[in-house]
Amino acid sequence: MSADSVADVKREILVRHLEAWAPAALHRARRATYAHGYADTTAALAEAAARVFTEQSDLVRGRELTMVAVGADLTEVDARLKALPAGAGLTVHTVPGGTEERLGVALRAAGAGRVPLLGFLDASAGEPPSATLLAALATGKPAEALIVLPPSSSVPAMRTALHETGFPLAAAVELADSDEPGEIVMYATTHGKSLESFKDLLWAVDEYAGVRYRDPGDPERHLIDISLTPHPGPLRRELLARLAAVGEATVTELRTYALTETVYRAADATRVVHALVESGAVTRQPERGRLGGDVVIAPA
Repeated sequence: MSADSVADVKREILVRHLEAWAPAALHRARRATYAHGYADTTAALAEAAARVFTEQSDLVRGRELTMVAVGADLTEVDARLKALPAGAGLTVHTVPGGTEERLGVALRAAGAGRVPLLGFLDASAGEPPSATLLAALATGKPAEALIVLPPSSSVPAMRTALHETGFPLAAAVELADSDEPGEIVMYATTHGKSLESFKDLLWAVDEYAGVRYRDPGDPERHLIDISLTPHPGPLRRELLARLAAVGEATVTELRTYALTETVYRAADATRVVHALVESGAVTRQPERGRLGGDVVIAPA
C-alpha cells in the first residue's frame, strides 16, 4: 500500500467531515472548537483543516470558531497556517508540547467545554490515545472525535475506552489493500445523527490507488471497494453471527448494530436483512407484511 494513498484517504475523510461539521456546529451554537492533536506529525492535515475553515468564512461570520493545534514541534505547522488567508471569526491557537499532556489544558483555556467540539487525533505513528485524552475531547456538547490508530490496534479496547470516557457511539474502519493490517480510523460521537452522517461520508470518498476498506469485525477480513453501494458480504456474515449469538433481534436492533458495530450503514443492514429473508437464511415474525423495525429476525 502506498503511504501517500493512505494519507490521501485520511485527508479526504477529515476534510469532508469538517466541511459538514463546521456549519452544523455553528448553527447549533455561537461558538465551536476544533482540536487537532499530534499536529507535529500531521502538519499537512492541520493545514487542510484550517483551509476548510478559511474557505467557509461566510458561515463563520458572526460566530466564533476556534482551532487548537497541539504538538511537540510546531515550526512547520506555524509556517503552513500563517500562509493561509485570515478567516472571519476564526481563531487559531498553536500550543507546543506533547498532545497527551497539553491538549486538555489547551481546550480548557480555549473555553471548549459544553460547546460543539470535534477532536482529530492521528496516533498512527505511536500509541493509541489515553483515556485522559479521550475524556478531554468528550467535554464538548455535542462532542465528536476522529481517531487514527496504528495497524493491529484493538478496536474493542478503544471502543470500550471511548464508551467509558463519554462517547456512547463509535464505529471503525481499517484502511487496507492486502492481508497486512492497515491503519484504523475510528469515529466517536455523542449524537446519533452525526454517526449516520459520518457513515454516509465514509462511503462517498474518492478511491485512491487501491486503498480499500476492511471491517475490523469481519472474521474473514474481506477487502471492500469504496462505493456508495458497498459489497454486502462482510455485513451478511456479521449479522448472521450476531443472530447466532443473541438468538433473535428486531430489524431496528440489527440496523443499530450495523451502524455502531460495523463499517456499514443502517440502510445497508435493511438491504441485507431483506436478502437473508428472501434466501431463507433467516426467519421473520410476523411472516408477512412490510419488513418494519419491529419485525423479529431469527436464524433459520
